[in-house]
Amino acid sequence: MSPTILNIIIQLVAGAIGGNAVGAAAQNVNMGTAGNTIAGAVGGIAGGSLLTQLIPMLANATGGDIGAWVGQLVGGGVSGAIVSAIVGLIVNNMRQRA
Repeated sequence: MSPTILNIIIQLVAGAIGGNAVGAAAQNVNMGTAGNTIAGAVGGIAGGSLLTQLIPMLANATGGDIGAWVGQLVGGGVSGAIVSAIVGLIVNNMRQRA
């Protein structure tokens, strides 16, 4: 499997998990399971890709490097949680004003 595809899959899954975790932890940013998953997955891919560009060592996830896998998981999860929280705040504030 291509290293780029494996990195994207790791970031996607980690971002979705991070998005759902922040939605469960903070009810004021919760958008439901589907909303948290989508926002987290998009954030995981975006943040994980940015982190891979900043730290090239993380790009070698297919070589069996545990450090690269952990870096992709953490980068995707944290960025997915951040994007999900920001989108959740915006969406929930828009719902309250309507």
